[in-house]
Amino acid sequence: MQEKSGSLLFDELDQDELTIVKVAIAVPLSRSFDYLPDGPVKKYLPGCRVRVPFGRMQKVGVVLGTGPATIEISKLKKVTELLDVSPVLPDEILELVNWAAAYYHHPVGEAFATALPIMLRKGSSKEIERPCDYALTDAGQATLEIKRAPAQAALLNFIRSSDGAVSAAECRLFDDRWSTVIKPLIKKELVKKVWPEYNPNESTPVVTLNEEQRLASEKLHENLDHYYCALIDGITGSGKTEVYLDVARTVIQAGKQVLVVLPEIGLTPQLVARFRTALACQVEVLHSGLNDTERMLAWHAAADGSAHVLIGTRSAVFTPMPGLGLIVVDEEHDGSLKQQDGFRYQARDLALLRARKAKIPIALGSATPSLESLHNAQKGLYETLYLRNRAAGAKLPKMISVDGRGSEVDQGLSRRLLLLMDEVLARGEQVMVFINRRGYAPVLMCEACKSIADCDHCDAHMTVHAYSGRLRCHHCGAERAVPLACGACEATELVNVGVGTERIDEFLSEKFPDYKVLRIDRDSTRRKGELQKHLAAATDGSANILVGTQMLAKGHNFPLVTLVGVIDADRGLFGSDFRAVEQMGQLILQVAGRAGRAKKPGVVLVQSRNPDHPLLQVLLAEGYTEFANQLLEERQLAQWPPFVYVALLRAESVSKEGAKQYLSEMKRLIRSLTDADAEIKSKVSVLGPAHAPMERLAGRYRAQLLFLSPVRKPLHKMLASLRPNLEIHPLSRKVRWSLDIDPHDML
Repeated sequence: MQEKSGSLLFDELDQDELTIVKVAIAVPLSRSFDYLPDGPVKKYLPGCRVRVPFGRMQKVGVVLGTGPATIEISKLKKVTELLDVSPVLPDEILELVNWAAAYYHHPVGEAFATALPIMLRKGSSKEIERPCDYALTDAGQATLEIKRAPAQAALLNFIRSSDGAVSAAECRLFDDRWSTVIKPLIKKELVKKVWPEYNPNESTPVVTLNEEQRLASEKLHENLDHYYCALIDGITGSGKTEVYLDVARTVIQAGKQVLVVLPEIGLTPQLVARFRTALACQVEVLHSGLNDTERMLAWHAAADGSAHVLIGTRSAVFTPMPGLGLIVVDEEHDGSLKQQDGFRYQARDLALLRARKAKIPIALGSATPSLESLHNAQKGLYETLYLRNRAAGAKLPKMISVDGRGSEVDQGLSRRLLLLMDEVLARGEQVMVFINRRGYAPVLMCEACKSIADCDHCDAHMTVHAYSGRLRCHHCGAERAVPLACGACEATELVNVGVGTERIDEFLSEKFPDYKVLRIDRDSTRRKGELQKHLAAATDGSANILVGTQMLAKGHNFPLVTLVGVIDADRGLFGSDFRAVEQMGQLILQVAGRAGRAKKPGVVLVQSRNPDHPLLQVLLAEGYTEFANQLLEERQLAQWPPFVYVALLRAESVSKEGAKQYLSEMKRLIRSLTDADAEIKSKVSVLGPAHAPMERLAGRYRAQLLFLSPVRKPLHKMLASLRPNLEIHPLSRKVRWSLDIDPHDML
């Protein structure tokens, strides 16, 4: 810090004998900060938190280390308070975060903030009482109905369906008013508080594995004492979770811990229930749906070793676990594992690094592995363990391509799909209709002048949300009332063009009035707990027709679904992102995997306006492996990842040319910084600056520079030289910029 302390007689001290404390503070500056210790410097252990003066504020930072003073002592401030007697972050996590901050070229203080729960970031040292769980009493088990109290009845049924006690975190996910609702249930002696005790060595029900599952489990068991990466390439419904559980049981009984990383909150409750039922152990969860106290409790339980299993989303990869013996990354292909703003880390890749450093095995599971993981397996970095058959004898669904054009389509649904729906519903089975577009219609158009209702802040059309009577931009969140007349010509002939989940919901409710239609998308599950309620209705069969977006596609088990209709399947075939086709294929097969997971066979109808597209035909006829192999060949020819390394520098400005001007300056700087470096000059290509595919977003104009290199080292060497200039260049004050390493989203 470049400010005087005024609290020491520096003239009487020998500067060479002084030691300063290096602190990481969560500010957007790529450096640590030096402070004078308040007391013996040996107390300032790496990983401890300190409160320090920063400008006119007090901030909480993490000690990175100590060392000799590098600047004039009179310019340093003193640490205000040492918050921890022992480090809250062990050496393993310090090393991981430091590596991640360097690799992703992100400010180290912000990276460390990501690794800590909010309460610890704010300086809390409060001891939190161990929470209780909630279980049904005998009276609660016998009570099937609570009159005039639907919220109590719903929560009671939720606890009953969990086959045991549930935590406060799980209750909160089900209903954000749970604490109010559960009090009368406890008063009526239908629910009781319990403090579970765990004994993972006691006899627990062991699932009988089929031959493929057994071989995969044996491979992981053989490598429990060193680093080993298994890519579990298992079709939907093949029982990947059973393999995880079988290996986790051995790890936990050996006194070690298991970390499970998931892409989505929605997958957490069902996996928690599976682990708790199969293993008599303490399972904690970490995700953004928890409040600060719940996150703190789960984090402490993992960090002090009392939690046997931690199941969490991205940031769980940074949680201290002193006895870590196994890491599982489920749905490893999912883009949600990559943070898309701020500290843009890839949780799967950091999990791999953590496993390597800890010398433990890691399992990457997916029915549709990412091309990066398939490429690494082909190079021998991972071992692929195949699960090609569905568990319990279930068969893969039959895939049928349907032409989604012309007069045979009604409200986006083909005549063939509607006829099959009629048959399936009559048999008492469920139907799922998938369209990755929420709202009523993606376009509101004037029939008179053909003008379209556009967002005032983005280069995008407004989406019609008929139920709320609003137009919304799904990019910036702007909204306004649906107009009565055209803003351009004042004509009143306004038509909805295209379909979304709302429109399909309305159409199917009219088409099949005797059956319940349930819509599952971001709008219908906006309130906390709604997603769990909807998924419960989908699973128990109380809803006959499920209509939804990709929220329905990820890992859910709907045993009664035998027909899936995929609407507008080929939106990714002509996307501007090089990953668009890969993501399209993954999404189609993930959705298709919801059909026929029980004893009854399933059928999947894939509607496309390009039914003869060769890649779509390969996907449906030959499966994901051949589809992915062809994409890998195309990527190699085009020199895109995983055959090259990529970084993306984005800038946005309120003026049309501001972002491009800033990036042009950065490109000029790159040339001047690297002209003398032959390796960078020969290996790193710089493309742009160019307008982003959506140039205007939320009222700001966006542009980007793309860096590509067949070798990682020169790319990062160049970025390390460029990074300080991104902050200090005069134009940086007029733009917002971000640097994305290994970007998942090029838009």
